Amino acid sequence: MAGDILAIDKPYRWTSTYTVEWAKRRWQLRKAGHAGTLDPLATGLLLVAVEGATKYIPQIQSQEKEYYALIILGYKTLSDDSEYIPEFIREPPYLSPEERKELMKEFTGTIFQRPPSFSAVKVKGHRAYHLARKGIMAEIPFRSVNIYEIEEIYYEFPHRWLIRVVCGKGTYLRSLARDIGDRLGCGAYLAALRRTRIGSFSVQKAIQPDAVTQR
Repeated sequence: MAGDILAIDKPYRWTSTYTVEWAKRRWQLRKAGHAGTLDPLATGLLLVAVEGATKYIPQIQSQEKEYYALIILGYKTLSDDSEYIPEFIREPPYLSPEERKELMKEFTGTIFQRPPSFSAVKVKGHRAYHLARKGIMAEIPFRSVNIYEIEEIYYEFPHRWLIRVVCGKGTYLRSLARDIGDRLGCGAYLAALRRTRIGSFSVQKAIQPDAVTQR
């Protein structure tokens, strides 16, 4: 398996690091690393570079990614996802198909985005999520990210909005959900996230750990 890239369908609640450790145990690998973190509450495609292929991790991380994101409007959470109990803000306004299309356009292209307080971004040498879990909500600077496409899958007024997002390196879908809620004045958080593609790699051809484990 020297020099391989493993495409794994990361289960819910598994961390990216745990997924790599699982792969190392399963195939008795000496060296492996993931190309792009996927949050524990997200599922989907995680690429694990094996042995000599680890040198390609920066190249893989720079490729575009595709996600399906379920946004809940009218609520906020501390982590911008479903890790914490949602707090009701206000009922969201009804958005016509045209208004939703225009809103998606606002967040398409090169935009400035502030990573969530519960993220792996380093603040003065510390991971932001370590600080946040101690009650220290670090002020993380805005950064430029690229969102190439946002497509609506379904809209269920008043709260549920499922979208497909194609984006570049460093984009936080939790931040996108939060910013959409702020733009509408009603709050929003990311209720579910699934990564389906990284470059030419698709989750449809990925290894499912539960299936492998049960053999």
